[in-house]
Amino acid sequence: MNNIWDIKADAVQKGDKLRNVSPLHDKTGVDDNGFTHYVFSKLMFNNPWYKIPDNELELFNKYLEGGSRAYPSDGKIPCDIVATEARNILNKIVEISKNPQHTYYKDACEAIQDGKNSLIRGTLKLYLGKYTSRDWRRKRFTDDLDFWVFKVHLLDHVLREMGWTKNKETGEFEKTVQWTNPDTGEVRHEALCAANNLNQLLDFGAGSYLEGTKLGEIFNKKLKRGHDVDLSDIMNVVLYNDGLIGRNRGEWNEAWVSFEAATNTRNSRITSNLISLCRYSLGTADYLERVSKAIDKYHERVLDKNEYSDEKLEKICRMSKHWIKYLEENGSDKTRNMIHEFLLEQMEEKLNQAYNLKSFTEKVLKLLNSKYEYLKIRFEIEN
Repeated sequence: MNNIWDIKADAVQKGDKLRNVSPLHDKTGVDDNGFTHYVFSKLMFNNPWYKIPDNELELFNKYLEGGSRAYPSDGKIPCDIVATEARNILNKIVEISKNPQHTYYKDACEAIQDGKNSLIRGTLKLYLGKYTSRDWRRKRFTDDLDFWVFKVHLLDHVLREMGWTKNKETGEFEKTVQWTNPDTGEVRHEALCAANNLNQLLDFGAGSYLEGTKLGEIFNKKLKRGHDVDLSDIMNVVLYNDGLIGRNRGEWNEAWVSFEAATNTRNSRITSNLISLCRYSLGTADYLERVSKAIDKYHERVLDKNEYSDEKLEKICRMSKHWIKYLEENGSDKTRNMIHEFLLEQMEEKLNQAYNLKSFTEKVLKLLNSKYEYLKIRFEIEN
C-alpha cells in the first residue's frame, strides 16, 4: 500500500488514529490487467449506547422511540439550543441594518448582503440551512458557534449586547446556555463558545485553511480533517442530494468541486477519509433499507393502544417539541394518526436516502479510482 492511504485514521479527535482503514485481505487481489483491487468492508459509526438489533420488530420500536440512530458529535449542547442563539445574533445584525442611525449600520448592511446565513459556517450553517434531516438536527450536539464575519467590531458589539463575555485566555466569546433534557426532565447547563473563524483564514492546520461559508467550503474542511463527526455530517447532507434532485440541488452540485479537489491532492490522509466516507455511506444505506422494511411491516402497530399505550405515546412525543405540542393540542387519537402518516412518509424517504448514499458512493469511488489509475489501483467496497 506504500503510504497511498493512512491505515490508521482519526475517528473523534485529531491524532487519535482509532479508525482502522485496512482492506479485506481475502478479497484483495490482482486482476488480469494488472490492477490491484483493494476491497473494504462496510461500516456503521460506533455507538456504545446502542446495538442495532437483528429483530425487525425491535428495530421498528427503537426507530419509533427515537433511539435507533445516534450521530457522532463534537459537543454536549443540542444543536437546536445553539441554533436559537445563532438566530438571535443574526436577527440582531439584520435589525441594525434597518436602522440608519446605528453606529454599525453600514457594517451590518455590508455583512448581510449575501444573506444573514452567510455569516455562519460549520455545523450551524448545515442546521440553519436545513441541508440535513430533522432527525440529525434533533440529535446532533456541538459546543461551538462558528462565524465568518469580516466586520469584526460589529460582531463583537452584538455578542456583548446579547450577554456574551470574552474569555481573555482564548479570545473567544462565551455564554452559558441551559435546556431541559426531554427524556429525563433534567435541566442542563453548558458553556457555549462563539468564534469568528477569520482567525483561521490563513491556516486551519495540516496545510489546510478555511475559505468561507458555502457548502463546498464546509466540505473542504471536513474532508481534510476527517473525524467521524465530519464524515457523518457530509453523509447527512448527501441523504437529500444525489446531484439530480434535492432541496439544495444547485449548491450541492457546486460543492462537488470540493470532492474533486480532495482527490486531486492524492494526500494519504484525505484518501483514507474518502475511503472511510464510502464505507460508512454504504453501511448506513443498508441500515436505512432495513429500517424502511421494518416500518413497512409494523407501521400499523402505532394505531393499537394495546401495543402503544397513551403513556408510551407521550414518551415517544417527548422526543420532539413539535410532537408533544401536537399531542397537547389534539389528543392521543389524532396524534397516533399523525405519527402513522409520518411513518409511511419515512418508509419511502429511507429508501430514497439509501439510494442517494449509494449513488454518491459510486461517484466518489469512480473519482478516487481515476486519480490512482496510473498506479493500477482500484478501491472497492464489498457488496
